[in-house]
Amino acid sequence: MNDAHADAARRRLKVYLTGFVLALVLTVIPFGLVAQGFFSPALTIAAIAVAAVIQVLVHLRFFLHLDLKSTPRENLLVLAFAAILIGIMLGGSFWIMFDLHYRMMV
Repeated sequence: MNDAHADAARRRLKVYLTGFVLALVLTVIPFGLVAQGFFSPALTIAAIAVAAVIQVLVHLRFFLHLDLKSTPRENLLVLAFAAILIGIMLGGSFWIMFDLHYRMMV
């Protein structure tokens, strides 16, 4: 019984450490891209956005333990709805900022 708990604890620790390392790598990559300036600004922003999306998925998988097999369907629907709302808010914010920028420059 004690070995089963120790094995489960080791598996959980391994999952958390894997998530931590992936999150750390996905954080360091954008900092390195910005600090070194290897790419054009547009390509750097695209790479940062891709790293951010991957990091969100890493957090959902390794820290919140959400996956398609063991998570109830209702939780995934709520998560998808929240993602859609966040997308609408971000898209609307960018739309307003670019429109204001355009109006100030004209």
